[in-house]
Amino acid sequence: MKGSIVMNRSKPGIAALALATAVLGLTGCGKGKDASAVSGEPIASIAAPQGKVWADVIGQTPEGGYRMGNPDAPIKLVEYASITCSHCAEFSEASMPALRDTFVNSGRVSYEFRNFVRDPIDLTAAQLTRCGAPETFFALTEQVLANQTEMFSKAQAAGEAAYSAAMSQPPATRGAAIARLTGLTEFFAARGISVDQANACLADTKAAQALAEMAQKQGEQFEITGTPTFIINGEKADANTWDVIKNRLEAMGAR
Repeated sequence: MKGSIVMNRSKPGIAALALATAVLGLTGCGKGKDASAVSGEPIASIAAPQGKVWADVIGQTPEGGYRMGNPDAPIKLVEYASITCSHCAEFSEASMPALRDTFVNSGRVSYEFRNFVRDPIDLTAAQLTRCGAPETFFALTEQVLANQTEMFSKAQAAGEAAYSAAMSQPPATRGAAIARLTGLTEFFAARGISVDQANACLADTKAAQALAEMAQKQGEQFEITGTPTFIINGEKADANTWDVIKNRLEAMGAR
């Protein structure tokens, strides 16, 4: 699938690396408007399986995302996010402690993360977060989002010629070249994804294509025009900041 790279416009140096050989060009990242929440009665906490907390219950979904928490939670929060989106990184930093420890662990809310890939660096990072066991996905995603500045700095320091050379690689080796250029190879190796394991994941062109197609299909389905975008109980939320999403979850009974 071909298109133009839609890079994070808050990183102008990286925009210079946006060449026409990108895997996928979709939406940018940005903040949307807030909206009033619907009201609901408080929902009682739901016990996790014996010996576990709900945040430890992680698995892939048929839609291609990863879900944390009670699969039968009455409130289902889905986030479409891009690893190269600055607002997605801001949401992760602001939300994860409370979202994981309070909302998900209560059993009232499940949280699903679906990669909405926008550019080759985003695609490469998304593939690497999926290299390990499902239980590692959220930790790796949270950490690579927090590493955004360093990732962009390394890509910018490498220069446009190096980026062009990486993008000119055949599909099976392109991801590994981008991972080396952005420092992602070393970043994930320090977190248990060996270089050989990373290269094998990045050589899986079918998996890369599936991620791109997921973003395309579901982007059209939910009319996603920016990231992060949230779906709550099947309905697209017209808000994407943690304070508003938190209020919405509480108003729906997660309190």
